[in-house]
Amino acid sequence: MKITETERLILRTLEVNDLDALMDIWGSDEVMKYCGGAGTREQELRSLQYYIDMQKERGFSSYLVIHKDTLKVLGVCGFNPPHEEYDAELMYHFAKPHWGKGYAKEAAKGCLAYAKEKLGLRRIGAFVDPKNTASKRILEKNGFRFIGKKWFEDTKQDELCFELELERPGE
Repeated sequence: MKITETERLILRTLEVNDLDALMDIWGSDEVMKYCGGAGTREQELRSLQYYIDMQKERGFSSYLVIHKDTLKVLGVCGFNPPHEEYDAELMYHFAKPHWGKGYAKEAAKGCLAYAKEKLGLRRIGAFVDPKNTASKRILEKNGFRFIGKKWFEDTKQDELCFELELERPGE
């Protein structure tokens, strides 16, 4: 199901048959080096099913990012479940051939507009490995503000914490 589209991109809900395309992203050591490393096919099938279930239960999740003209899968962008005081956590991962072309910034902007207009989410958090300067720039370009560092047990390090306060329609 299509969630939203931007100038160049279509974002749609994940489906079980997306696993092969997702392995080029979540199964890539280089793509996932700042996010705990690449997963096996079995691990990523569980992640995929998690996001499919999350979409059914919460009405949002991570979305497949497809190029409008080529219909090629570029990456994933969307939301992880609420984290502490946030309504959701923004996340994005793109296959390496698609880095540096503005797709992550554009997909994040589309997801944030969808969150504001359709989901009524208000506070979005994002957490970044301090060495991932490209991800930090994407957040800043989308209006996130840096609020400090926080220890994450799963990555065993302090990560940069960002937040964005969305105005609801009519405010």
